[in-house]
Amino acid sequence: MTSQPAEQRAAHKPTNPTPTPRHVGIIMDGNGRWAQNRGLPRLAGHRAGVDNIKRILESSVEFGVEVLSIYAFSTENWRRPPDEVTGLMRLLGLTIQRQLGDLNRNGVKIVHSGRLEGIEPSLQRQVRNALEVTKNNSRIVLNVAFNYGGRAEILDAMRRIMQEGIPPEAVTEELLSHYLYVADLPDPDLIIRTGGEWRLSNFLLWQAAYAEYYQTPTYWPDFNEDELRRALEAYAGRQRRFGGVVAQTINPGNSQSPATSVAQA
Repeated sequence: MTSQPAEQRAAHKPTNPTPTPRHVGIIMDGNGRWAQNRGLPRLAGHRAGVDNIKRILESSVEFGVEVLSIYAFSTENWRRPPDEVTGLMRLLGLTIQRQLGDLNRNGVKIVHSGRLEGIEPSLQRQVRNALEVTKNNSRIVLNVAFNYGGRAEILDAMRRIMQEGIPPEAVTEELLSHYLYVADLPDPDLIIRTGGEWRLSNFLLWQAAYAEYYQTPTYWPDFNEDELRRALEAYAGRQRRFGGVVAQTINPGNSQSPATSVAQA
């Protein structure tokens, strides 16, 4: 993110689709294929993908998104070739080193979803420092899902509940949510997946139970502001019922315009 004069930001501020989701999650897929299509090593695609995070983060701020969750490295990604995993770890460390100051100046609060166990101690210290440095920022929350898996998150929450001796009858959805990696975030309203696949891939399984889903064949490094706008416009056209049904009644002021309300099934 880059600082711009207020009048310049206003002149370039995109039109906000309405309603705008508070929390958007992105499965950033397609980095490797993007690179291979250009005859480049896969890690070059990951570098391009990291560069794109900054652009989409700034666009998210302009559109009014409050929380952006990005799927950076899953618990299953450890199965990739060792040189790729090593490269990804180094890339995260370099990204924190180079961009933390700019992110902090621009009011980005960084939070981490996932396990730090198994990650190199120096990288753990960098992650913890980034969380501490930005903890009081409020312009937008960037939730980085790194060494993250949705099933692992639920398991870790249940283990903590059991360790604290909470009786089974006291375990509710609200209580379990409190034990997730980042408990104070709103549930995601919209999950975007780039790269053409139709899977959640173990991303925010608990939190995304009622999220809208949007898929695009565009690889993550090419996913730009216009692509994000299309995703938000698609979201704005959805009717979210949360398990209920839509009941239509006649609007007394206009017999041709039914009023809608949500009733539980």
